[in-house]
Amino acid sequence: MSKSLFKTVSIMRTGYDRDEVDEFFDHAKAAYEGLIPETVTAADIQQATFALVRRGYDSYEVDAALDRLEAAFVSKARTDFVAAHGQAAWMAGLAERARTLYGRLSRPSGEKFDSPEGRKQGYSKAAVDTLCNRLVGFFDRQEPIGSADVRGTIFPPARGRDAYAEGPVDAFFARAIEVLLGVE
Repeated sequence: MSKSLFKTVSIMRTGYDRDEVDEFFDHAKAAYEGLIPETVTAADIQQATFALVRRGYDSYEVDAALDRLEAAFVSKARTDFVAAHGQAAWMAGLAERARTLYGRLSRPSGEKFDSPEGRKQGYSKAAVDTLCNRLVGFFDRQEPIGSADVRGTIFPPARGRDAYAEGPVDAFFARAIEVLLGVE
């Protein structure tokens, strides 16, 4: 097991399970360096979850490291793909992934995603629509936005008709982050 780069939280707080985090990062490092036949994708990194335990690793530090790890894997995938198929093929594939986002982006404000069932809490429609409009500005007018901007957005909670269901919104912006990482 590698020496950890993460701080642990106090006994009074919970953080990510140290063994699970160490195992994940050791596996990712081995995959990145080609020491194992398995691959790790940006989606694998986005979906990584760890149990919360007392005296675990500081979750903010681990989450920030996961963001950097995802960017490194996307960059490596781009380098490998461009070496094998060329820059034009990479950009064509990226443009196709961006087009898959456009269906939702072209929907009217307040109708981009479904509302949560019943009176369950979700994300503020206005806040989600604002970020969607920023993505449209990027794709249509090359207005600046980066993966860190999308990843760092925290949507205020809302309920009922003022809210979008969280799962589809999270999945959509995870794909948007992948596209943005591909051009950064």
